Amino acid sequence: MKNLRFNRILLTAMLMLGSATVFGQSGDALRKLEAAKIGLITERLGLTPDQARKFWPIYQEYTQKNQNIQADFQEMRKNYDRASASEGETRQMLEQGQQIKQQKLNLEKEYSEKMLNVIDTKQLMSLKEAEVDFRKMLLRKLEQRQRQQQDREQIRERHQQRMNQKRN
Repeated sequence: MKNLRFNRILLTAMLMLGSATVFGQSGDALRKLEAAKIGLITERLGLTPDQARKFWPIYQEYTQKNQNIQADFQEMRKNYDRASASEGETRQMLEQGQQIKQQKLNLEKEYSEKMLNVIDTKQLMSLKEAEVDFRKMLLRKLEQRQRQQQDREQIRERHQQRMNQKRN
């Protein structure tokens, strides 16, 4: 029963993500995707209503800070050109990357402690697993959608070739 409910959550999330890509409505679809993630995590952790009320603000704050760190790193990488970078610039990039990793580790330690005031250690471990599983499933679904799109394009191309051959 849990697998069926989990698969429904995942399917809903993927459909929302896919429609966001197709129709360019990323804001609404991303909110729905986030809601699906919340549903999955709530189920996996077995959060009580009281735990959920306390847990989600902490988790959302952690997620936002983590995303900010990641965005800073992406901005830094965007401005780095490996082909033209000097040895010093490359060394600085490596050091900054290590600092970013340390910031993320410090953030995870800080928020793990905060979360442990609300959930137990088994639930915290389940959270980490659920996050990884959610990402993996999203990637699999996106790859599947990409393959389906490629298959459709190949079918269109073959159809177009046949039509061109008939004309000639």
